[in-house]
Amino acid sequence: QVQLVESGGGLVQAGGSLRLSCAASERTFRTYTMGWFRQAPGKEREFVARVMWSDSSTNYADSVKGRFTISRDNARNTVYLQMNSLKPDDTAVYYCAASRFGGRYDAWGQGTQVTVSS
Repeated sequence: QVQLVESGGGLVQAGGSLRLSCAASERTFRTYTMGWFRQAPGKEREFVARVMWSDSSTNYADSVKGRFTISRDNARNTVYLQMNSLKPDDTAVYYCAASRFGGRYDAWGQGTQVTVSS
């Protein structure tokens, strides 16, 4: 099973930017749809963005559209989440997840904390 390791979280002021990375162990990385999710304290985990395995098309949650950009580098087995214009409401643990050929997400990273101060 693919293993995922996130990095790039931290503390940033509102309006700032961060870039998250998620490195995958699997050589068949290009066959995985990759997603980012987040979970804030006391809330359920929610979808943030995904990039499809087939054509690298992307989808975003309404709350992050126009501010976040997901991308992938199949040569490096890595998916990124560029987060701009961050808001305190973006504070959460961010997880990347892998979905083989776009099916169920069945591999998850350990999460990386993002804290946005006002």
